Amino acid sequence: MNDPDTLLDWQDGQLRSLRYGDVYFSRDSGIDETRYVFLAQNRLAERFGALRPGDRFVIGETGFGTGLNFLCTWKLWAQCAPRGARLHFASIEKHPLTREDMARALSLWPELAPQREALLRRYRQLPPGWHRFHFDPGVVLTVAVSDVAEALPQLELQADAWYLDGFAPARNPEMWSFEVLRHIGARTKPGGTFATYTAAGAVRRGLEAAGFAVERVKGHGAKREMLRGVLREASQQPDAAPWFRRPERAWTERRAIVIGGGLAGTSAAASLARRGWSVVLIERHERLAAEASGNPQGILYTRLAAQATPLRELVIGGYGHTLRLLATAALAETERSHCGLLQLAFDTEEAARQQKLLAQDFPSDFLRGVNREEASDIAGVELPFGGLYFPESGWTDPAALCRMLAAHDHIDVRLHTEALALRREGEQWAVHGPRGCIEKAPVLLLATARDTLAFESARHLPLKTIRGQISLIPETPASSRLHTVLCGEGYIAPARTGWHTLGATHKFEDVGTEVRADEHRENLAMLQTLAPPLHAALGGSALDCDTLPGRAAVRVSTPDYLPLIGPLADAQAFAGAYAALRHDARQRPDTPCPWLPGLYVSTAHGSRGLITAPLAGEMLAAYLEDEPAPVSSRVMAAVHPNRFLVRALIRRER
Repeated sequence: MNDPDTLLDWQDGQLRSLRYGDVYFSRDSGIDETRYVFLAQNRLAERFGALRPGDRFVIGETGFGTGLNFLCTWKLWAQCAPRGARLHFASIEKHPLTREDMARALSLWPELAPQREALLRRYRQLPPGWHRFHFDPGVVLTVAVSDVAEALPQLELQADAWYLDGFAPARNPEMWSFEVLRHIGARTKPGGTFATYTAAGAVRRGLEAAGFAVERVKGHGAKREMLRGVLREASQQPDAAPWFRRPERAWTERRAIVIGGGLAGTSAAASLARRGWSVVLIERHERLAAEASGNPQGILYTRLAAQATPLRELVIGGYGHTLRLLATAALAETERSHCGLLQLAFDTEEAARQQKLLAQDFPSDFLRGVNREEASDIAGVELPFGGLYFPESGWTDPAALCRMLAAHDHIDVRLHTEALALRREGEQWAVHGPRGCIEKAPVLLLATARDTLAFESARHLPLKTIRGQISLIPETPASSRLHTVLCGEGYIAPARTGWHTLGATHKFEDVGTEVRADEHRENLAMLQTLAPPLHAALGGSALDCDTLPGRAAVRVSTPDYLPLIGPLADAQAFAGAYAALRHDARQRPDTPCPWLPGLYVSTAHGSRGLITAPLAGEMLAAYLEDEPAPVSSRVMAAVHPNRFLVRALIRRER
């Protein structure tokens, strides 16, 4: 028996759900069933073979289960699809398996060993939310951990084919409801297909109502019949508000300019380069990550709200994405550490928040609660509090990560190059510097933190600045016993090359970057509250704050503390197009949004850039390539730059 939430059992080599009273795959042969039901009935070998380099194929699935369907599809893709094509596989799973159960189930099929090992290297039991995985060039997996009825309306994709899997309709009827099947139809391309092992009458009628021409065919093994079909008439999809719809593609060349060489800019450039785009990356300093992304240790900090908010979903998805990125990154041992992270329950309010999180049954390899003794043992130093332990977290060198992301054949890095003005010239954006035009391209991405407001097209964005200072404290024999990152109102990391990073202060609307003695004192006072023995071990009261080294930088945030990720609109034209919102916030005029064609932004990541910026690169790529989104539609809307233009109209501020 396994996790009580998933209620699993093994019987004669079969993985069985006790919750639903059903097996995860065919008793005859799971792999043969997958190949017959999903691959053959969707005609995937033929359709993969007909693709051209640069084409993409999107598969949706209800029920990720063991991952068998995905691995079989990936193997067929490698055999049939042309080099340069892209496969997007998006799946929904309410009860994700542990890594151990998945490995045991998939060990039955040695012929899938390369794909299985690649998946298992990246996979851990997934917390609720959306999770993106990158594999061989061109293979992308997105798993939404959620109830299918909740996830489908939030799924941003148009599928070429669907695998309708999951437990039998008689045992899990909610998964096969008319409403679920309607959403399937609404998220299928014209001519798209589906296949499912069941031939239940209610499922057939639901699929027909969703717009599919449905056919009964011979089932696999002992099953007499199954269903397959083609979309003949799409059911109506609940449409997003016009200001949140994706802009229509306004370019034919896959060329982009990215301004800003920090985490946001290099992540966006890397996501596009991975898809074959030619990218010019412009940075005004003589090196990448010269500002807020330049601290010596960036912490994978995942402070989560107790409620399921868009910010929490973004942080969970970004955390996993960055962990998987770092797991495959070509970084030196001195440039990263998966040392874990402790969020200490340093006061009653924080302790209450943590208890609410622990009550939500997150997987233990994502987070778990520890008492004071356990926390002290994990940390290697005596601590006054217990808290939450994130065993997979740690720190990395953000500048090294930026350099790695930018080291791609399709990225042309232009250092010491200052962008002063943006001009729309024909179908292209022209970036001008002190000596004239630097570069032209049909797509331009601003990843320029506070400098974003220097450009007229982005001056309506409500950015606020936050100065943060870290203190660098020399390691001592006693402090060297610190084995994990400690977090509370601030943080301290295990030493790197003889120095601990301690910080950071928060000074709103302060843009000074000089190192200040009083902020060193703030950081040390924070440490004394968080871990008094460690403070003493570092000689905290005897340290000379006037000479202590440190680093200050300016971070950028927004009034709702969510980043800005997505396309930019013409603010003045927007106010005119949607003036009705001033009088009635429920209005949804059918007026196309006045986009600034090809202009996008990734900024205001605040102190979470290491977690949110790499995922933001994938979100921007989804816009530009018309791919499935790596997060839910509610998160895409929550970080959309247009949200503030809408709010300003509703509040009659514009």
